[in-house]
Parts: sequence; C-alpha cells; structure tokens
Amino acid sequence: MSVIQAGIIGVIGAVLAVQLKGGKAEYGIYISIGVSIVLFGFIVDRLGTFISTVGQISSYIDMDAGYLSTMLKMIGITYIAQFSSDICRDAGYQTVAGQIEIFAKLTILALGMPVLLALLETIQEFLS
Repeated sequence: MSVIQAGIIGVIGAVLAVQLKGGKAEYGIYISIGVSIVLFGFIVDRLGTFISTVGQISSYIDMDAGYLSTMLKMIGITYIAQFSSDICRDAGYQTVAGQIEIFAKLTILALGMPVLLALLETIQEFLS
C-alpha cells in the first residue's frame, strides 16, 4: 500500500464521517474508527518491514538485544497511544485522550530508565 492509497482511504473515510455526522453522529464515529483500524493495519505491516530491517542491522553490529527490544516497545507504545487518543479525540473525549497520552509518556519514561542507568554506568567506567 502506498502513501497515496492510504491518503485516499483517509480522505474518503473523513468525508463519509462528516456526511454521516449530520444525521447521526455515532455513525460518523464508527466510520472514522473503521478507517483508522484499516490504516492501523497498514501501519503494522510497515512496522514489520522496519523490524526485520533493524534485525538485519543488529546482526551486523554487536549490541545488546535488550536495547533493540526496548526501542521497539517504545515505538509500539507511541503508535498505540496515538491511535487510541485520536479515536477518543474524534469521539469528543479530549480528557480521556490526554490521559492516554500522559500514560504512554510515563510508560516510555519507565522503559527508558534501564537504558539511562546503563549509559550512566558506562560514563562512570570511562571516568574511573
């Protein structure tokens, strides 16, 4: 799927959602959620390509697999949080969307702490 096709699907879904919001608002929300799920499926497909490429790169470079795993988890968290918060925002629940985003940021911060500690230990070894 190309970016043009994804853009066309998104625009058509948005136009349909706007048209249906005039009569029954919930149908517009259902259309936007459906289009979002379809586009999210295409995103996951692209992420699969990204993950396999990063796996190939990591085979050439001697690095801890834990760091790669942490990075992929962070990417997944950001995509899922953005997807969820956008759906909540479209439905008119900005507060819930904000809470999802804050939770995702704190989760990413917690995931990054072991990496930060490893970096600080490495710096300490160089200074000693």
